[in-house]
Amino acid sequence: MEDKKTEKDTSKERSEELFKKIQSLLPSEAGFSKAEFEGPDIIVVVKNIKAVYQDENLVRDIASAIKKKLIIRSENSSLMAPEKAMEVVKQLIPKEANVTNIRFVPDFAEVYIEALKPGLVIGKGGSTLKAIATETSWVPRVLRTPTMDSETIKGVRQLMFNESDFRKKFLNTIGKNINRVITKSEWLKATALGGFREVGRSSLLLETPHSKVIIDCGISPEPGIKGLDANANSENNKAFPYLDSANFSINELDAVVVTHGHMDHMGFIPYLFKYGYEGPVYCTPPTRDLAALLLNDYIKLVQRSGATPLYSEKDVRKMLTHIITRDYNEVTNITDELKLTYHNAGHILGSSTVHMHVGEGMYNIVHTGDMKYGFTRLFDPTSTRYPRIDSLFIESTYGGPSDITPNRHDAEKNLMDTIKRTIDGGGKVLVPLFAVGRSQELQLVLESYLTGENSPYKLDVPVFLDGMILEASAIHTAYPEYLKENLKNRILSNRSPFESDIFEVIKGEREEVFEKGPSIILASGGMMNGGASVEYFKRLADDPKNTLVFVGYNSAGSMGRRIQNGVSEVPLPDENGKLVPIKVNMNIKTVEGFSGHSDRHQLMSFVQKLSAKPKNIFTMHGEEQKCEDLARTLGRLVHADARAPMNLDSIRLK
Repeated sequence: MEDKKTEKDTSKERSEELFKKIQSLLPSEAGFSKAEFEGPDIIVVVKNIKAVYQDENLVRDIASAIKKKLIIRSENSSLMAPEKAMEVVKQLIPKEANVTNIRFVPDFAEVYIEALKPGLVIGKGGSTLKAIATETSWVPRVLRTPTMDSETIKGVRQLMFNESDFRKKFLNTIGKNINRVITKSEWLKATALGGFREVGRSSLLLETPHSKVIIDCGISPEPGIKGLDANANSENNKAFPYLDSANFSINELDAVVVTHGHMDHMGFIPYLFKYGYEGPVYCTPPTRDLAALLLNDYIKLVQRSGATPLYSEKDVRKMLTHIITRDYNEVTNITDELKLTYHNAGHILGSSTVHMHVGEGMYNIVHTGDMKYGFTRLFDPTSTRYPRIDSLFIESTYGGPSDITPNRHDAEKNLMDTIKRTIDGGGKVLVPLFAVGRSQELQLVLESYLTGENSPYKLDVPVFLDGMILEASAIHTAYPEYLKENLKNRILSNRSPFESDIFEVIKGEREEVFEKGPSIILASGGMMNGGASVEYFKRLADDPKNTLVFVGYNSAGSMGRRIQNGVSEVPLPDENGKLVPIKVNMNIKTVEGFSGHSDRHQLMSFVQKLSAKPKNIFTMHGEEQKCEDLARTLGRLVHADARAPMNLDSIRLK
């Protein structure tokens, strides 16, 4: 008890010393009121915020001095009444900004301004934001309105607004936990909880004597576990990470770090909240929104299949209120000894590699999540710049010796040749896609070839979009800064390719697709374990004029893999749920080169181009032979200790 009291007192003393330093660096006319921890940030409350804004470098200089992110806010008594402040805000922002919503959040003394053109809200050099803050004392936060309507973004932003009181208390608690005083850790251990020598249920536990953090916590994409029932059998349990074998309680977790918004990386997190987890979840802003979309859709799919989901929409909402978003290259303390920095992974919108700095130079880890170190129309390649790498955990989805994808130009030509051949023959082309990532990539490819001035593929046919593709594309338009420069500029100048006239959105009945002539159908359900792609397949499979084109990964047990391997018949449920045989007479085509994962050459090139040479390499997220082979190859290539851990392996890193 005495040790605990001493630790608490020491933490308080250290905090008070830090806050006094901040006060000393502020101009006296600012009227320092208080400072407090809020998540990984420090909030400074002042009576006169105008005095702070008189020196445009002041906040940056103080943040640099204390090595923490600093946010300045006004004391509540200094805030202009919201009704009057609303008038001032509207007067200061030019109409051309197309403001869609303004909300005042007293808990954070902030005003959230949503606009189609945030740059005009910000003003040259931040001049408009400065004017809003100095004239109203409310600190403005600018959010981009998607150019396409998005129910997901509306729902997430409304939830954050409604739960601002809870969020404030939660972040204060997390801030105190992060800034507690601890003794120096003597060891660091990593335990493989899922996604090692397999694809699915990705999860890695990082552990010191004082910290426990999980990187990713997903579920398996296999078809046999779509029920995810509370009464799951042992086969179903292969869907989930081995959390129960890690010898710790959920409440002992300090944080969950998410690399990106695919179900095999974040699909199990709401379950943690259902069973008592109350800590933070870190991810990029787009990952939060995509997670909301996919998790809620997943629950609906499970319910429609007649099974009981493992968690409810209430658990998803609870997870969302515990999320702390971080942008790329933003260094963040997630415990007193662990610093997290996200970098671009090039896989899907907001996808990240994780750089974890442990202790004061004790150890550095890079975890790639899913990554693309190659050309895509959506994103820049995976970042290779890290200050130091002691251990690299690298995905191996396409790490096998034969996993060499074609040149991207050749892949696009192959796809368009297949489409043209089918259309000319009077057939329909069905492309099953993951709603997030491959769908948007294919939209860009089709928009380019079908509308290009000198394109030989100007086909006068509709491109139908079905499933979650439209909603996922809308989320992309809210975060153009995460996209390639040319694509970002198109969205910012109201020329979004996702809203091209060639695309027709299916809402409700699908009969018009079948009644019309030749067409291209982009349908969600990439592995064909469910989703819109399966419904189209049922109607199109019997006709040899039609073509099914796979452009993404199909896991070993998926229906997509079975069709890809040439089965002549598959049993699928009819409208009454009765299984009926579906004959596969349509053409089946696999076009390599569009994956959001790196192929073998790209994985090897990524490791060679890293700015810091890794001492240890651990392969993950790949079938067993691919993980093992890539580990051997990378070990020889860069003279590192490389291996392919199995699930449940614990590795002492330090």
